[in-house]
Amino acid sequence: MAGAIKVLEQRFGRGVDGLAARWREIVGAALARRSEPVKLVRARVGPTALEIRVEGPSAALIQHQAEEIITRVNMFLGPGAVGRLRIIQGPLRGRTAPERPSPHSGRREPGRPLEAAAEHELVESLGPLGEGRLKKALLGLGREVMRRS
Repeated sequence: MAGAIKVLEQRFGRGVDGLAARWREIVGAALARRSEPVKLVRARVGPTALEIRVEGPSAALIQHQAEEIITRVNMFLGPGAVGRLRIIQGPLRGRTAPERPSPHSGRREPGRPLEAAAEHELVESLGPLGEGRLKKALLGLGREVMRRS
C-alpha cells in the first residue's frame, strides 16, 4: 500500500491535502490565519495554479506576497509544481476555533473585576464630574484600560 501511494505521489504530486496539512509551515502563521489552499488547477496550456481562499481584505496582502508564496509552495511540492496563484475571497472553511468578536460588533466579553484599591482610585479620580453619562463612560473606559495594563 505504501509503495502504491509513493508511486501516485511521484506521478501526481502531493496535492492540496498535503498543502493544507502543512499550510502554516509553508506560508507562516500570519498568512495561514488569513488563507487556505483549496485546489490545484492544472491548465492544458500554461502553469498550474494554486487556488487559495482568502478572507476579505487580506486578498491584497496575499496578492502582494504571491511570488514568495509560490516559491515556498514549490519547495514543498517540487520545482515548478505551481506557476501562479488564483485568489478567491470567501470565509475560510478550515477554522478550528471561532474568531474573537470584533471590537466594533457591539458585543463585549465580561472582563474580570478590578481589585478594590484600583476601583476606589478610579472612582476617586472621577469624583469631581458628578453623576451622569460622561462619568459612567469614563469609568467603563478606565476599567478596561486598567484591566489590560
